[in-house]
Amino acid sequence: MTVATLSEPSLDAPRAGVLVRVPPTVAVSLLWLAVIVAWSLAPGLFTGHDPAAGTPTEKLLGPGTTHWFGTDDLGRDLFSRVVHGSASSVSSALVSVAIGVVAGSLIGLLAGFLEGWVDTVLARFVDVLLAIPGFLFAVIIVSALGFRTINAAIATGVVAVAVFARVMRAEVIKVRQATFVEASYLQGGSRWQILLTHILPNASRSIVPLAVLQFGVAILVIAGLAFLGYGDPPPASDWGRLVADGEKFPFAPWMIYAPAAVIVATVLALNRISRWLRRPA
Repeated sequence: MTVATLSEPSLDAPRAGVLVRVPPTVAVSLLWLAVIVAWSLAPGLFTGHDPAAGTPTEKLLGPGTTHWFGTDDLGRDLFSRVVHGSASSVSSALVSVAIGVVAGSLIGLLAGFLEGWVDTVLARFVDVLLAIPGFLFAVIIVSALGFRTINAAIATGVVAVAVFARVMRAEVIKVRQATFVEASYLQGGSRWQILLTHILPNASRSIVPLAVLQFGVAILVIAGLAFLGYGDPPPASDWGRLVADGEKFPFAPWMIYAPAAVIVATVLALNRISRWLRRPA
């Protein structure tokens, strides 16, 4: 499979000046993401417990009014660990998406605009990325760079490059054939001027909902890598690490359910927002 054979996405942006009605499910998703962002930026506002300090007499307590998500095997408040761990989980996903958007969009932009041998060479590069299973590729990269969350983010971003490249290329080809682009050529516009002022802004509209969707994918992949031990070592409180810690105590299911529920809710919220952004104008 090559970049040229991939189908074109139909991602349309809302028209400017039109009042947008937000569905209730999207509003709830946005609210939940606002909570996650607030946890990441100011965790101390939401919990007074030290995520790394435990109380031996409060080990493995179930959820209650004092400890909303219960405690772990060291007596640490699980809600505090989830809240403080959101910063690492969210920031690493942002790094991953940034790598995918920048590198993938650049590859797709050049391939779709320049065509010829440039398109062929870049297509072969994307084929290599697509030929390797994404999660396996991420494990290989993390193993080479070291077991850290930031390395997991880099690995996930490299895996996402092919996704953004094929979408951007398809959009560039579609916009390049538009009437207003041909009119710009007839008016004497240079190729690079038309690329920057007409093709890039219009083709980039499809990248926004894809980036939102990929943000959720990155959270899942990075959490999976942390679960397998490819993230930061203890006492780090990455969401995937918390699920891995809880897996050792089947008689204390809240240790798994609490961080897992946060991961699932966040990914579902991002998925819903991405679908809403892809709606017809």
